Amino acid sequence: MLVQVALPVPLYRVFDYSLPANVHALPNTIAIPIPPIGSRVEVSFGRQTLIGIVVAHISEANSSVPLNKLKPINRCLDAEPILDERMLKLASWLSRYYHYPLGDVLAVILPTLVRQGKPLDLLITHWRILPNITDDDFHTNAKKQKQQFDMLKLHGERGASEDVLLLEGMQRAFLKTLEEKGLIERYIEPKQAPAPVKLAKMPLDLNDEQKLAVEAIIAAHESGCYTGFLLNGITGSGKTEVYLQAMQAVLEAGKQILILVPEIGLTPQTRERFASRFAAHIVLLHSGMNNTHRLQGWQDCRTGHAQIIIGTRSSVLYPFANLGLIVVDEAHDGSYKQQDTLRYHAADVALYRGLQANIPVVLGTATPSLEHLKLVDDGKLVECQLLTRPGNAKPATMQLIDARLQSTHQQAQDDGARYDTGLTDALIGAIRKTLEAGNQVLIFLNRRGYAPVLLCEACGWQADCPRCDAHLTVHYNSQSQHNTYVSNSYLKCHHCDWQSYIPTVCPDCGSQNLDAKGMGTTRLSENLHAIFANPQTSKELYPIIQIDRDTTRRKDSWENIYQRINEGTPTILVGTQMVAKGHHFPNVTLVCLPNADRGFLSADFRSPEHTAQLMIQVAGRAGRGDKSGQVLIQTLQPDNELLLKLVKDGYLSFARELLQERKMMGLPPHTHAALIRCEGKTLTATTQALKDAISILPNAHNLAVLGPIDAPMSKKNSRYHAQLLLLAKDRRQLHHVLNQWWEPVLALPNAKYLKLTLDIDPVGW
Repeated sequence: MLVQVALPVPLYRVFDYSLPANVHALPNTIAIPIPPIGSRVEVSFGRQTLIGIVVAHISEANSSVPLNKLKPINRCLDAEPILDERMLKLASWLSRYYHYPLGDVLAVILPTLVRQGKPLDLLITHWRILPNITDDDFHTNAKKQKQQFDMLKLHGERGASEDVLLLEGMQRAFLKTLEEKGLIERYIEPKQAPAPVKLAKMPLDLNDEQKLAVEAIIAAHESGCYTGFLLNGITGSGKTEVYLQAMQAVLEAGKQILILVPEIGLTPQTRERFASRFAAHIVLLHSGMNNTHRLQGWQDCRTGHAQIIIGTRSSVLYPFANLGLIVVDEAHDGSYKQQDTLRYHAADVALYRGLQANIPVVLGTATPSLEHLKLVDDGKLVECQLLTRPGNAKPATMQLIDARLQSTHQQAQDDGARYDTGLTDALIGAIRKTLEAGNQVLIFLNRRGYAPVLLCEACGWQADCPRCDAHLTVHYNSQSQHNTYVSNSYLKCHHCDWQSYIPTVCPDCGSQNLDAKGMGTTRLSENLHAIFANPQTSKELYPIIQIDRDTTRRKDSWENIYQRINEGTPTILVGTQMVAKGHHFPNVTLVCLPNADRGFLSADFRSPEHTAQLMIQVAGRAGRGDKSGQVLIQTLQPDNELLLKLVKDGYLSFARELLQERKMMGLPPHTHAALIRCEGKTLTATTQALKDAISILPNAHNLAVLGPIDAPMSKKNSRYHAQLLLLAKDRRQLHHVLNQWWEPVLALPNAKYLKLTLDIDPVGW
């Protein structure tokens, strides 16, 4: 008997290994003669020692390698499989569909510590106060230490697990400090099975549309058959309540539920919503976790300890003991598409996993992607529409402000000079009126930093990234004076993270007339501060909260921002797309979009769809409570047909028109695409490699071949990029060609010194 092992190497095959006379298991486990399928083994591969997954047992006669040339496995790491048959089938499907090596697929699926061969024991750290310790023994004036000590005391003699304490707001550093002072101790216990899920709060009343959606999802669950649902509900229509009430029946049946969210920032607030409804073991999974917590979450899912799992894209690849329902919230969002290594789309994988497990999958969104609308038309998804908001709440009204008819507001500086705020007087008046009424305002600008480019007004020099075909974004201290650049200010490329100081004179001509052109969230926040938070210009001083990657990088920054917003005081929120989806700000009644034209002018054919989705999602943040909402869109192109269609007829009518245009042009989702990207030291080499790839395409392939052409950003991080697009009317035909062609392309002589990648169903090119 031989074993076939999938190894994390970029080769499209598995490898045969023999069994030694005695296979050594881990210490304290029983030696087993044959490592089970789905277990980890340590093997020699060339000069390396690698850890792989056993995917098959075969006889000597079925091996293509002579027995005397086979290496034995070094040792078996698991007495039982860590991946069951269903997970191995998922890995095999991912490998076939995305044309990615099976060993590398498994490396993506497995957490880092599992790939490194670490044991999977479910031992959990608990903390408790030492016996006979009282408040009198606590000799310190540190308020935070005393607060943490009192919180732990509430858990009694047995204390609580570290996971629970961290969720309650305790900090690991303080726990260690209290341990060093001899006040508390840690101890290890195996993780206990969770108690059955209980309802912690009564459900809300549903309207007729919500009832129909809940009943359909529950019926699919009870039938034990796969059904894919598109829960197409306008913003604020109560999609979350539909999730919650459908989940109740699944949880009562003892099943697990996976909730996918597009952003890390959405996981804490999503957890809060579900935790307030259900007394259950809820696990959060996202890239901000360390390797230990990721392993614990992976084990909780695999063993069934996790009852509700809330996670970002990669969570869909986790193993589950008894999955009963998958919910993909904001299913249209582009962040569900992985952009490197295994380029999967989490929504597509969720639908496959639902089919595999015979469970319902719910794709919830206010702005369905054209791909999902096409699946509804093809009868592959069941659409449930939510067209009204619960109670008396009404969708926010949308209005265009023609920026051609009125100049943008000019604000005076301390020295008397005036500068352009980028906001019309009509927009500023509406903001002031909203704040004076005691409400909050959200201003959306999807461009972080101070300004997108630094320009010399004397000679036209621009600050460009030396490693990319991109301008450097201007960042500087928001406390500095307007248009002055202090020592801790900098220029940064948002593509490769290259940074430099802001020059005081032009490198080309020596002129001091350097000006930051355009506006990012930092500059917009400063402009608003000058108008609404300056005692010289405003009777009332209103706080301005900037929400982007720069301001939410620190730990707990999101929670602190939420706390400030939920205080309900009149406030201006300035944010990028981070604020566009999933957030519930009940006191926001006005949403402003001061730069609505950019997305409709892009060369990317998907840009109008993505821009419209973003605009509708942002607009949905207004009027979500009992107050009515308003959306003001400042534009220089009020006659743009697509923009007018979106504002007058709504997103669905807009999307249907785009879908018809795509059909006429032969573009996805009416055709199926594969994008080949080539990266190298010169553009000539990358382009030539793609030309050589075209020359070995199978005859009579019947595909549309577009390229090779330069990538949208031909130079990135000092590497050059070219691309080749294949389009096919039939998906099977596309994959049939790729099965014959892709491996020979990787074997081309000039491909050795280049990086070639294949992207199935790309989201842009």
